[in-house]
Amino acid sequence: MTQASVARTSAAVDPLASRLPVTVITGFLGAGKTTLLRRLLRHPQMNRAAVVINEFGDVALDHELIAASSEQVTLLSNGCLCCTLRTDLQETLRDLFIKRRAGEVIDFDRVFVETTGLADPVPVLHTLQTDGLLGAQYRLNGVVTLVDAVNGMGQLDSMPEAAKQAAVADRLVITKTDIADPAVVERLRQRLEAMNPFALVATAVGGELDPAFLADIAPRSARARAEELNRWLYAVAPDARDARSGAPQFSLSLGRGPAKGPGAHDAAIHSFCLWFEKPFTWEGLNAALQALTSLRGPDLLRVKGIVHVAGERGPVVLQGAQHVFHPPMTLEGGADTDPRSRIVFIVRGIPRESIEALFAAVGGLGG
Repeated sequence: MTQASVARTSAAVDPLASRLPVTVITGFLGAGKTTLLRRLLRHPQMNRAAVVINEFGDVALDHELIAASSEQVTLLSNGCLCCTLRTDLQETLRDLFIKRRAGEVIDFDRVFVETTGLADPVPVLHTLQTDGLLGAQYRLNGVVTLVDAVNGMGQLDSMPEAAKQAAVADRLVITKTDIADPAVVERLRQRLEAMNPFALVATAVGGELDPAFLADIAPRSARARAEELNRWLYAVAPDARDARSGAPQFSLSLGRGPAKGPGAHDAAIHSFCLWFEKPFTWEGLNAALQALTSLRGPDLLRVKGIVHVAGERGPVVLQGAQHVFHPPMTLEGGADTDPRSRIVFIVRGIPRESIEALFAAVGGLGG
């Protein structure tokens, strides 16, 4: 069984509910990641957060936030915890959880991981996907990418890292809007929405952002409601839905056709959603994913889906990045009101038709 293989995970004990959500904060150099975190940590709702930052971060957290400090762990005055990443993320998260269970640090209820400006966020996702011990304690909430309104267009043009950070995001935050030309901000928003239409987009002024925008990005319970699943899977305006099924009307045409105007080369990174009328078999789903990751793993930037599998009691949450997939989570029956499976793909240089043909050939849909 390869890393692309998926296997059943029972929802009987609702394992998602007991796992601590991890939110990855990424963005290119100077996008304002630390400024955003400083502002977030001042909100009362965030007084039990743990923040993992790289010790080579662009800007330190405000010194007035610091109440006490050890070599690696800093207690912030509002009750939050800041941990400096000096080894690998797996060791840091394991150490934090052990200290939490032993009562040596606060009983934190969420984790923010701030990456460096040049970092590819996908290895962070892989860490949470492949480490079994971490998977029992933490769950991926989502990827939040900050894009600088002043320099963002140029960075997307010239820096592949910036484009990939935007492409894999669940939430996009445009920063420095207070000092940027409003017309430039609007063009940047349109470009981001074209590149990654499945991410919600917000703006931050002076680093201020409603904490609710970052809360509960991914399903937090095996008893997730249909609207929660749809919000995680794709950003859809209420008037963009098909009245019969609740499906987004644009889903079947995303990713078709070349981009035009500035950023036309963004067409190499595009997104689309495939729909399947019949349920999968586990064998067929595994075969399709293994074939896809074997052939084009590096260009499979992000995959998210709500999949119906024959014999399961409810829909299955599927997510992965490149060649690594999370063990899928079976949700309770009734959580999903649409009997069709839908899988979102964010890819680089892979034609939609190629993935459609592959699933048609080896997808293993049931009767």
